[in-house]
Amino acid sequence: MVAEKFGYTFADTEIIKMVAEMANVSTNFVETVEKEAGGKFSKFISKMISKPLVERILKDERGYIDEEIYLDYLVLIIAQMADDGDVVILGRGSQYILNDHQDAYHILLIDTFENRVKFMQKNYDLSKNRATQVVKNEDKRRFNLYRKLGKTDYDNPALYHLVLNMSRVNLDEAFKLVSHLVGP
Repeated sequence: MVAEKFGYTFADTEIIKMVAEMANVSTNFVETVEKEAGGKFSKFISKMISKPLVERILKDERGYIDEEIYLDYLVLIIAQMADDGDVVILGRGSQYILNDHQDAYHILLIDTFENRVKFMQKNYDLSKNRATQVVKNEDKRRFNLYRKLGKTDYDNPALYHLVLNMSRVNLDEAFKLVSHLVGP
């Protein structure tokens, strides 16, 4: 909504596509690495299979990505997008990556687990079970990503310009508050 109002680019899945392109792998593979970042399985695979081995096997015909490469590309892409300006970046540790970027605003939306499930049901036409699983998976992905970044305080209000409790503010009010903060 905010990106549309100000004519900004909305960067969410676009970041995944750019990482995949840079690493010469599929977007599904990048999503898997992102989802598993910091997880036991991912650590096991990273230790057992070295990049040089994978490169020799693939003979550079296909790309390679692991957690470290993913994070390197992620930082590079998010920083470049911010430098280009006029972009809304959804998550992916951007509050850390762009912590000192003078034109970046960091906004955190919080809500109860139950309300987040209801939001997914209503806005994405999901069953309660599927919506619950999506919210749990997203929480796990976020936790693992931040752990890999060496951060565990992603919900610390001091990291953000604005924290909105969506249990107490409706979407229209939140839109107005964010628009007022970031608007020209």
